[in-house]
Amino acid sequence: MKRKNEERLVSLAILSPTIIAIGIFVYGFIGRTVQISILDWNNFGNFIRKAKHYIGLKNYIGLFEEARFQTDLWNTLYFTLFFILGCLTIGIILSLILNNKPKGGYLFQNLFLFPMALSFVVTGTVWRWFFSPGRVGSNPHGINLLFQQLGLDNLQWGWFTSTSSVFNFNLALIAVIVAAVWQYSGYTMAMWLAGLRGIDEQLIEAARIDGASKWQIFSKILFPMQIPITLSAVIVLAHVSLKAFALIYSMTGSGPNNVTDIPAVYMFEATFRSNRYSTGSAIAIVLLIMVGVLIIPYLLHSYKEE
Repeated sequence: MKRKNEERLVSLAILSPTIIAIGIFVYGFIGRTVQISILDWNNFGNFIRKAKHYIGLKNYIGLFEEARFQTDLWNTLYFTLFFILGCLTIGIILSLILNNKPKGGYLFQNLFLFPMALSFVVTGTVWRWFFSPGRVGSNPHGINLLFQQLGLDNLQWGWFTSTSSVFNFNLALIAVIVAAVWQYSGYTMAMWLAGLRGIDEQLIEAARIDGASKWQIFSKILFPMQIPITLSAVIVLAHVSLKAFALIYSMTGSGPNNVTDIPAVYMFEATFRSNRYSTGSAIAIVLLIMVGVLIIPYLLHSYKEE
């Protein structure tokens, strides 16, 4: 008993610096952000004077009444939805192809994973060059120039500078979604490929002998067995989509009429460019809640299963 107590004390002593650091630099800062979000610190004077004039939820209410923030929420919804669908679709198709061990499969596997080694800043910069529209018709750039050289002038358009929308979906987001899917579809491929190679080949062979088609093998055997992996991928991708600040800021910024704006970009501009510290803090807390809504149910489900 004495030895167990000593081991616990040693373990606590080893972990205590990490626990203290997390308490201060994570939860302490979250608490401070919550406090600032309910203060009237939306001008530099109040911030310098540290005037603690609490206004409750007025910053949050005003935030949700702003047209820009409403646009940000729609952009986040559509970006997350199509980003996840794109990564899953391309990743699953690539994993099924590579699972058949084609010639040069390991080379292509590494090529598909390579974009994940890049930062979102690099990805945004490269794809900005690619989708830079120039002046459509007279002086096109990027992919629009390629369309002109191929005689496909009708396909030229403004890409991330377009202000067109369909059902509150700003079409300018298409370019950003393509860049994000390019970077993270390899992650889904790797997850699925690892799962596929853990499935007993005899099970697949038995299904083939019984006359099952490729689609039936996929829909009745492979996909159901890969649901836990797919769910994990969805959670991670959704989390990534909410933190795509670096990609969007380096690629498009908020765009004309905020067509590619997201809460993280708005938070940065409100806090560090407009000195609206309370508004920026409120946006940060809303983002934290959005991440929590995605992560906490998954963690609870995993904990119950274990």
